[in-house]
Amino acid sequence: MFFQRFTFLLLLTIAAAMPGNAAPYTAYLPLDHQYDPALPTPESVLGFGIGERHPRHDQLLGYLDTLANSSARVKLTEIGKTPQLRRQVLLTISSPENLENLDQLLTKRKDKAKNKNEPLVVWLGYSVHGDEISGSNAAMLVAYYFAASQHKDVSELLRNTLIVIEPSLNPDGMDRFVNWVTTHRGTTPNADANHIEHHQDWPTGRTNHFWFDLNRDWLLLTQIESRNRLKFFHHYQPHVVGDFHEMNTGSYFFQPGIPSRTHPLTPAGNVELTELLGGYHAKALDKAGRLYYSKESFDDFYYGKGSTYPDINGSIGILFEQATSRGLQQQGDNGLITFEFGIKNHVLTSLSTIKGAWENKQKLKAYRQQFYVQAETLANKENFNGYLISEPDDDYRLTAFLQKLAQHQIKVYPLAKHFDYKNKVYAKNSTYYIPLAQRQYRVIKALFNQQTNFQDNTFYDVSGWTLPLAMNIEFHPIKRNRRLELSKTPWKMTVKKRAVKVNVAVDNSAYSYAFDWHHFMAPKLLNQLLAKGVTARLATKRFVSVIDGQSRQFKPGSIVIAQGLQTIANWRDILVEASRQSQIELFSLTTGYTPKGIDLGSKSLKSIAPVKVLLIGGKGISQHEAGEVRFYLDDTLNIPVSTVEQDRLGKLDLSVYTHIILVDGNYEDIVQSSTDKLQSWIKRGGVVFAQKRAAKWLADKGILKAKFTAKDKLEALFDSKSLAYKDKKKLAGRKRIAGAIFASTLDLSHPLAYGYSRADLPVFKNSTQIMETLSLPFSSVAKYTAAPLLSGYADTKLVNEIANKTAIVAHNLNKGRVIATSDVMAFRGYWYGSAKLLANSLFFAKAFDVKF
Repeated sequence: MFFQRFTFLLLLTIAAAMPGNAAPYTAYLPLDHQYDPALPTPESVLGFGIGERHPRHDQLLGYLDTLANSSARVKLTEIGKTPQLRRQVLLTISSPENLENLDQLLTKRKDKAKNKNEPLVVWLGYSVHGDEISGSNAAMLVAYYFAASQHKDVSELLRNTLIVIEPSLNPDGMDRFVNWVTTHRGTTPNADANHIEHHQDWPTGRTNHFWFDLNRDWLLLTQIESRNRLKFFHHYQPHVVGDFHEMNTGSYFFQPGIPSRTHPLTPAGNVELTELLGGYHAKALDKAGRLYYSKESFDDFYYGKGSTYPDINGSIGILFEQATSRGLQQQGDNGLITFEFGIKNHVLTSLSTIKGAWENKQKLKAYRQQFYVQAETLANKENFNGYLISEPDDDYRLTAFLQKLAQHQIKVYPLAKHFDYKNKVYAKNSTYYIPLAQRQYRVIKALFNQQTNFQDNTFYDVSGWTLPLAMNIEFHPIKRNRRLELSKTPWKMTVKKRAVKVNVAVDNSAYSYAFDWHHFMAPKLLNQLLAKGVTARLATKRFVSVIDGQSRQFKPGSIVIAQGLQTIANWRDILVEASRQSQIELFSLTTGYTPKGIDLGSKSLKSIAPVKVLLIGGKGISQHEAGEVRFYLDDTLNIPVSTVEQDRLGKLDLSVYTHIILVDGNYEDIVQSSTDKLQSWIKRGGVVFAQKRAAKWLADKGILKAKFTAKDKLEALFDSKSLAYKDKKKLAGRKRIAGAIFASTLDLSHPLAYGYSRADLPVFKNSTQIMETLSLPFSSVAKYTAAPLLSGYADTKLVNEIANKTAIVAHNLNKGRVIATSDVMAFRGYWYGSAKLLANSLFFAKAFDVKF
């Protein structure tokens, strides 16, 4: 039996890996194999041994490039580039014959007919968190092993197996971490956990360029690294996926996780196969004398992770967690942990994954086949046939939603004609239908799921992530009927069609020009104009203009560019080019005299000033929430964001900034003089936006005129007197909101709500920060509804406490404005619905007037 004769050599030492002391590559691999001497070893290319120091991403790829160029068993494919232009690659390892016919093999696997001779596909992904780098180092050894081993069992395995290795899922974060530890390591190894080597600066290497956790993005696809990967994931259709990480404490973890925290969409067969493979990991670790555990700590619920996304795509996803050395070595719970030690463990379980998959390949193939057969059966048992989705006002947001579905291989059909549903007509050009009866049934259910009741109330990550709620897309589960006529072909994005969709031509003799604010990219267009010296006005009341003989209404929030206010010569050229880039239609207005509503010289058209944004970051501040704000404003809207550490706040000249944004974090270390400086800046006309603990900090300092529900009041909601010690964790789960979606109602007349056509706005809450309703009239931009929980878990007592409270508040502070929320406006980059409130806070804050 394959691998049966394997014996494993323990590391030569668990002491520091320094020159002359590092374990050679042979110490990580099976002893009873001969290795092709013509193939390069990792240390021969790197110039140092694996575990001796932390290689940079270019050094990692340098070795893998060399290996691929030297071995007929290895094919290296570049799948894209990161935001910092580092290469993302996949290694495919198999027999030379398979690699020569790789595309044909993969295409044939997409055939629904049973194919007993199809190759086994095992995908191993390493170090999605860039500072969990033992995985990427293990990847080099695993690649070398399968390329160089001359053992007959390896040759036999490769004749019928495709091993896919993604050596670094987060190249940018990897190099951020490597640069840190390389800078701060000493000549002599230092295992002191307090040493600076083990304590990264802000932001850490865990996140990517935009400070996003890529291990939460498989489902959401906001980051380019995830989108680059996913098309190859679906092309390869792996049977097993290994996801290799590090954790702060403990020994070594492999799935299955906590049984009660497996998502109900995951088939029971998946759990059984995960347990079956777990036996192989245990055997490998037992033989090496390593400590390990399973079925604790980690769950299998949120489908946006590397070990869970495969579970709704016919694969068996397995999470591996190694206690970290977070440097060369560090004292851990079970003694000294060295970099080598962690690498060795990941090598062991990489090989055990492949061994277990190989010895159970027929079970895995049968499972995958049955997975998709079962999907259509389950779809037919539902009490509805599919989802109707519609967004008539914002083509960008609708198209972004459709693109995400398409990337998940979900078929979506345009309507062939208008559809009447519940006394509302849905236009065919902005409405689509998603049938449940298709291969990706489980993915559809995962994206649209609004579950609020759970067997286990404790979650490692979020419990609610409903995609249409996040993107504020109207959707309805419906039964198919004859009146619903669909296109025969699924929706497909065509760039050429989109490029000519809107009219950007202008009448050079026009009195003024206008564009609507309901477009998701309208803030980008406005910022481009303001930054280049074009003067714009905000309409705070409706008006009607006659355009080409037809009356057209412009809602509050419309942007007007009047000829008479411009001071630069080429302003029309700037206007047309910016409109073309943003694909937002311009309207030429021939007169300032309107047949209805305000005239274009009215005081109700407010000035809009260019913005300069300061984002407070640094130690103690959530790098994830700061990254979400930065990504939305900088990458999506192209609004520059200056990020400074909070301890530098007192040294800055705040007068050069128009807006300051504070995300969740600990602000208690900001000295009083800096707080006074911030308050003075606001009073002179600055605008501050704060969320979660930052909002509470402003309230505690008297800057935000709001009160938050006290902790002791929340504690009093839960009676713990009658509970046993075993109930402690369950009670802790009831007291927190790990991540759920709540319903709020916008005041559509408020300037901060301009551009929204529906008052219903889902918001994301992942804390128990709750603002009390202000007695100040007109200060609530949004309030939670009476029954606010839409998706995810929150204890009924907390839901009732949140009900009818203020979600977003805004008021004056002398000449300035204070805007705050207890929620996350741009959560994980896909929360398009509430993110626009951030942009509105930049451009429309001075359009409201709410004084104490």
